[in-house]
Amino acid sequence: MSSEESMDSPRYVDRRGTGASKWDALQERFGRSDLIPLWVADGDFSAPKAVQEALRRRAEHPVYGYSEYTEGFYDAVIGWVRRRFGWEIEREWIVPEHGVVISLNLAIEAYSAPGEGVIVQTPIYPPFLKAVKHHKRRLVENRLIVTEEGCRIDFDDLEAKAAEAKLLLLCSPHNPSTRAWSEAELSRLAQIAERHDLIVVSDEIHADIVYARRHLPFAALPGMAKRSLVLHAPSKTFHIAGLNTSFAIVPDDSLRRRYRLAHETAGLDNGNCFGIVALEAAYREGEGWLEAMLKIYEENIAYVRSFLLEHTPKIRPLPVEATYLIWLDCRAMELDDDALKRFFVDEARLALNPGVSFGEAGSGFMRLNAATSRENLEEAMRRLYAAYQKREEG
Repeated sequence: MSSEESMDSPRYVDRRGTGASKWDALQERFGRSDLIPLWVADGDFSAPKAVQEALRRRAEHPVYGYSEYTEGFYDAVIGWVRRRFGWEIEREWIVPEHGVVISLNLAIEAYSAPGEGVIVQTPIYPPFLKAVKHHKRRLVENRLIVTEEGCRIDFDDLEAKAAEAKLLLLCSPHNPSTRAWSEAELSRLAQIAERHDLIVVSDEIHADIVYARRHLPFAALPGMAKRSLVLHAPSKTFHIAGLNTSFAIVPDDSLRRRYRLAHETAGLDNGNCFGIVALEAAYREGEGWLEAMLKIYEENIAYVRSFLLEHTPKIRPLPVEATYLIWLDCRAMELDDDALKRFFVDEARLALNPGVSFGEAGSGFMRLNAATSRENLEEAMRRLYAAYQKREEG
């Protein structure tokens, strides 16, 4: 790492008035604009300097036409996956894409038929649920078990339901529970997939933001390259989601052909000319920045969890193993989901994601995004504590 890279520290940026969904859609989304936004999984920190410079250089060229995915793009992905996860992948396995959610939809189209079962582990990132519904597949829920140590997979339930499904949509690390699945858990899941001939689509967009252990790509597990694909992107890692650039890693030739057919049928050609150069710069030069960013996340998460555990015992933050999110168990407040949302919006003046939006398994929970400044988080905790105390005393 160069000395220049090591000095590349993320900085908080005021995003108001830039068209940022997180900040500028509060009135539309929550009905008022005086909220601290701690909702959508989008960070408020500057991208790495290398990314900013790469975008600046590309913008200086005055033509922004159709763009190919360069050899540099593929090399950057291969190098990143090798360094961060210890997984050796081949160039031909990589299918560039315009977003992980798009890949989810394409995979459902490629590997299942209308009416066939698709397993999702709820509570889950809402586009998983929407994708199954929109493609007229049958939703098969494998609900996670909530424990003091965090959410766990109900393997007995998964085993029973695997026989009625064609596809399993895995979220690893898991959003919203923040679990970084262990090798033992992933291996057990892989065994079930093998026994029941399931194809596994693994959304690993948060794989770079893991604290508990080194992330293990699902397709790198023994035997899983032939029945799984990994979806990843630099978007959450480097705060460049607006550049709509991602990739699928599909080791198996047959699965890759089927995925590419769905991709071509959808008319998804060429790439985002800015997203391509941003990915390459981030993956080649952004590791020092990422290590600094992870420390900020860990400090923010520790602060919020400590505050809540001390001051709001009926709002219990589950342990955080990955992501910059915190899954809050609010069931002890004994509010229905509408009332719980109103409490956070109208009494605490905070914008969080309601747990029920992640499926019925998320009822009574809220998701908090800690990827913002400490000042914003401290003000958020003051507001939450005041609202909580008023309710408890009232």
